[in-house]
Amino acid sequence: MLADQPPNLTIREVPWSNPVGADLREAQQSELDARFGSIDHDPSPPTADDAAVFLVAYEKSSGQPLGCGGLRHLDDITAEIKRIYVLPYARGSGVATAVLTALEYRARAAGYDVVTAEAGSAQPDGRRFYEHGGYTVVPNFGPYVGRDGSVCFAKRISAETRTPLRPPPGASVRRYQ
Repeated sequence: MLADQPPNLTIREVPWSNPVGADLREAQQSELDARFGSIDHDPSPPTADDAAVFLVAYEKSSGQPLGCGGLRHLDDITAEIKRIYVLPYARGSGVATAVLTALEYRARAAGYDVVTAEAGSAQPDGRRFYEHGGYTVVPNFGPYVGRDGSVCFAKRISAETRTPLRPPPGASVRRYQ
């Protein structure tokens, strides 16, 4: 169980091969296939080899899986959010936000400073979700460069940026753009 999760949820880290996680990813991909009208909407699908963390959110009292999300290692300081998904009947209940928060917590604990994400043209809800979560639109990175409709996001999560300290006089403050 992870810290900072709603009282009605249990969020567990599971292996990429976990059948519940696989079922949730399959449901997400089916939904995205329908939205995009094709199966080639992800130029770089995550795999067991590059998945740094994969989480499943369960309803605490029933044990019913409600959603999932993962992190993919990009480099020493950057991880990418992949496969955040919530079953349709559980949307709007805070599951996605809890999964995102847990992923950020795990990324910070693993030493990452920045978390990135991508949402495609058929995902206006995903774009709003990341913006609401404090993510900033950044130039497309990696496999998303040159892809029409892809919008990439980033958020600095290092501990220093969360501390409400003022810089010394004359110091410049760098912001992730």
